[in-house]
Amino acid sequence: MDLGECYDLRGINKRTQAIAMAETKITLEQVRHVALLARLRLSGAEEEALRADMDEMLAYVDKLNELDTKDVPPTTQVGEAGMPMRDDEVTNQPAADAMLSNAPSRDRNYFKVPKIIE
Repeated sequence: MDLGECYDLRGINKRTQAIAMAETKITLEQVRHVALLARLRLSGAEEEALRADMDEMLAYVDKLNELDTKDVPPTTQVGEAGMPMRDDEVTNQPAADAMLSNAPSRDRNYFKVPKIIE
């Protein structure tokens, strides 16, 4: 498979392309292992494409690891923390007659339904 089929190589010289190809982080054996765990049946071309995609993802993570984050406070979540809390109050009082008023059949304060288990 040509390297150009896996990566966008516009503006990258041949030497850099060769270095990129030599620095693959994911092997085909690893791809096959992940596919086995995920119960995927992949063709040889799909295995190579997946290997290239995973290599690209790891290269991006390596690029992110180059950032200086020593002055950035750690965060545990990106959005607002949790759900807003409110008092646990009963807002709908139990009213059997109102609940059962639309029931097709009832027996005292219970819904009456057809028997389904013998």
